[in-house]
Amino acid sequence: MKVYAIVATVLIVAGILALVYGQFSYTKESDSAKLGPIELTVNEKKTVNIPVWAGAGSIVVGAGILVYALMKTKAVL
Repeated sequence: MKVYAIVATVLIVAGILALVYGQFSYTKESDSAKLGPIELTVNEKKTVNIPVWAGAGSIVVGAGILVYALMKTKAVL
């Protein structure tokens, strides 16, 4: 039950965050040129958009797992 509850909670929280923020950014560092002891690097900021269906789907799947875990626990009792 605890594993199901943890997985369900993580999915629900991730889905809510995906719907609220909709994207995340990260910085990618790459070498552009090396001229002897001088080294030039380029930092590129990349943005990843998270589709609404992915956030909503994560919430639905998390809720389904949570309901399944609760039903399984009730059946045992």
